[in-house]
Amino acid sequence: MSFNISFDKLINLLKFDQYDPLIFSTSLFLILFTIFLAVYNLLGKNKNARIFLIIIFSLYFYYKAAGVYSVILIVSALANFLFGKWIAITENFTKKRLVLILALVVNIGILGYFKYTNFILQIISDIRSTQIEPLEIFLPIGISFFTFKSLSYVFDIYFDTMKPTNSLRDFCLYVFFFPNILAGPIDRASAFIPQIDNEPYLTKEDIGKALFLIMAGLLKKVVIADYISINFVDRVFDFPLRYTGVENLLAVYGYALQIYCDFSGYSDMAIGIALLMGFRLMDNFNSPFKAWSIAEFWRRWHISLSKWLLDYLFKPVQLTLRRWRIFANIIALLTTFLICGLWHDAGWNYILWGAIHGFMMSFALIIAKPKNKLYSALKIKDTKILKFFSVIITFHLVAVSFLVFKSRDLQTVSDIFSQIFNFYHGEVFEQFVVKLPVIFGLMVLGYIFHFLPVKVEIRVQKIITAMPFYGQAILLALVIWLAAQFKSADITPFIYFQF
Repeated sequence: MSFNISFDKLINLLKFDQYDPLIFSTSLFLILFTIFLAVYNLLGKNKNARIFLIIIFSLYFYYKAAGVYSVILIVSALANFLFGKWIAITENFTKKRLVLILALVVNIGILGYFKYTNFILQIISDIRSTQIEPLEIFLPIGISFFTFKSLSYVFDIYFDTMKPTNSLRDFCLYVFFFPNILAGPIDRASAFIPQIDNEPYLTKEDIGKALFLIMAGLLKKVVIADYISINFVDRVFDFPLRYTGVENLLAVYGYALQIYCDFSGYSDMAIGIALLMGFRLMDNFNSPFKAWSIAEFWRRWHISLSKWLLDYLFKPVQLTLRRWRIFANIIALLTTFLICGLWHDAGWNYILWGAIHGFMMSFALIIAKPKNKLYSALKIKDTKILKFFSVIITFHLVAVSFLVFKSRDLQTVSDIFSQIFNFYHGEVFEQFVVKLPVIFGLMVLGYIFHFLPVKVEIRVQKIITAMPFYGQAILLALVIWLAAQFKSADITPFIYFQF
């Protein structure tokens, strides 16, 4: 028996390809991570070797996504390590603040050049009514995430909530760490760096949880998000006038589910993969569509970003304007969410999406006292029925905001609303269920699983934990096989990779 191995194809497979990053749902990652994890465990108690192995693998992982632009990641880590040191040894408050401003200029400057240069040029072009050719700028994947990770370290030292690490190696491990470098969670250095010295001991419960998260993430991303995106949601959003109002409405619900399953699926896999190495990352999602208010939604959605914005943007702005009382909160909210929208990407739809959430949060703040007085006068209590309707209303507000987030322009938003209100055709729903049973079934299952009680998830984790090793291996293999059946010929990148 002979094996014909094309080394040229193998080398090309391992080289950088901007259209083929090393994402968790690919077979190449599965193979490389299996090899990595085997070597990692063989190194045992040799902490230095394990750390350098993670750093090397993380750099390769990012190289596969960004190519030569991986240098930016290295420069960012070195610069912020030095900024942290500089701030810590500077006793004069004015000089300390100047160092912080310099760190902000460097970090935001790098992020701004790659992410917003062409957007700014387009604005200038529109104002002057002249044609300015966009620059050929490659946007390194995950630059928003590792920039915010690094800045959180600098901010924490400036606010004296943590001491700087003396180890450049440990800081690089924090910044480079491959599970969360491309799309979060945006972990804090104060929580991550102390774990580096710990022995990578895993309990049976840890292994069960890690496998559960990896399998859940694969099912969310590949089976639900990718499938309904390629086969339904994208088609409707590209040409909404070709579809009835029923189909447009289902596409709005479908996109809300898609972006949740895509992003939370990635986070689940990232947390599970990190846990297999003995590192515990923060939770990033907590059934966000169960929220009964927009504020509650942001406590459940992209939790690491929400906490980052709360600690490093909202609170400083609020504190600066505290004499204005409620107006300070409103200005802080609007500022925070406008920047939140712009952080996601350079586009007016993202800015509008952020403004919508800022407005909804501000409106809720303004009416909070009158609403409570009205409830008290009418003797309306916070019952389960009231909370149920609050959840329904909040979900639809979020879904509509995601419609703006997804759409290329306001005309698309207008067309979708026009079809829903003027060309509904309810009879098409039955045809949709009959002709697209897999799409409809996945959407129904996706929402059912999302709204299941937390105790069901805990129960499933316990079942996986109680399985023998071979049982866990078979279950994982079945999930991978199922994901492979749903996977399209073209790999669909995670939505948040573009941010």
